[in-house]
Amino acid sequence: MPADPLRNFGFLLREVSSLSALNFERHAIDLGLTLPQCKILTYLQRSDGISQAKLAELTDMDPMTLARTLERMEADGWIKRSADPADRRARKVCLKPPAAALLQQIWRVADKGRADAMAGLTAGDRTQLMSLLERVRCNLNSALRAAAKET
Repeated sequence: MPADPLRNFGFLLREVSSLSALNFERHAIDLGLTLPQCKILTYLQRSDGISQAKLAELTDMDPMTLARTLERMEADGWIKRSADPADRRARKVCLKPPAAALLQQIWRVADKGRADAMAGLTAGDRTQLMSLLERVRCNLNSALRAAAKET
């Protein structure tokens, strides 16, 4: 009896994610940035002013490791941390103008990595892939929200 190929779904997603990160790092070697720094900058570009705790969640970083990385990035003049007026215990993280040039470089590297990953796929294949992944993400978000309401 042949194995169900869907059993490999989670493994395949994880492997594609890992390979994509390694490929990004290969292209990014000349940036002088780490992958975590790149993740932080790109998430801040999407959600400038988010809390440090939310940034740790989004980047999948341990809060203490994130804090040390942010300290270095703040010293380099790329970000600014400030107290959150809504919560004295929280800190907000914002991009500073020098980060704009870094982000342009990061997106160029990401474009190269994406081109490697999508090689041989038609425009229609790419559109379908992204659409299906968005649906899977939506399904998982819905399932997790429903489970949270049950507890």
